[in-house]
Amino acid sequence: MNCNAQNFSEAEALRQAQQGDADAFEFLYRRHSPRVYALCLRMVKNPAHAEDLTQDTFLAVFRGIREFRGQSAFSTWLHRVTRNTVLMGFRKRRLQETSLDEIIDPESDSARSRAEFGVTDARLEGTADRMLLRSAVRRLSHGFRATLLLHDLHGYEHSEVAAILGCATGTSKSQLHKARLRVRQMLAKSARRSKIKSACRHTSARRLAA
Repeated sequence: MNCNAQNFSEAEALRQAQQGDADAFEFLYRRHSPRVYALCLRMVKNPAHAEDLTQDTFLAVFRGIREFRGQSAFSTWLHRVTRNTVLMGFRKRRLQETSLDEIIDPESDSARSRAEFGVTDARLEGTADRMLLRSAVRRLSHGFRATLLLHDLHGYEHSEVAAILGCATGTSKSQLHKARLRVRQMLAKSARRSKIKSACRHTSARRLAA
């Protein structure tokens, strides 16, 4: 069977691939590899690494395609396999997080600039802001979090998000709006708490100094 024929359906290619047909699997690879590569590239920001992860993804698909039961769209399942492959790659590579010294002064070599006590470091504040943002996103419901990450982080259009999550385009737009609103509310609440704690510390410090 010629999988390159224009009238060859994805459903038939999937069925044949599950039976071990190499041509059918190649058809699926050619059809979906650009999207898989794009997602990998968005996640790792490195073309060569993204290419390797694309190959790893389809190797995982080849090994697990017999287990695909069609409970969701093939593209949805493939998206999940891709994300899992990239995340596993992160764990394997044990990517080093930016050290505190690099945050303080990424330009310096042996002579590290020393933080001055009592002076606000904007880069450290930015790190704290990112941590608060991650925390807020993690606290979203599954649907809100998935929509926000797919649209704002990975760059999918609402029609694509809807296809991946199995919902209407309008639902994707509504969930994104609500997710952004929830995140802003949580960040504002954290900011208010931080101001209150800071005021309490300053008050305590003045009392001790009196």
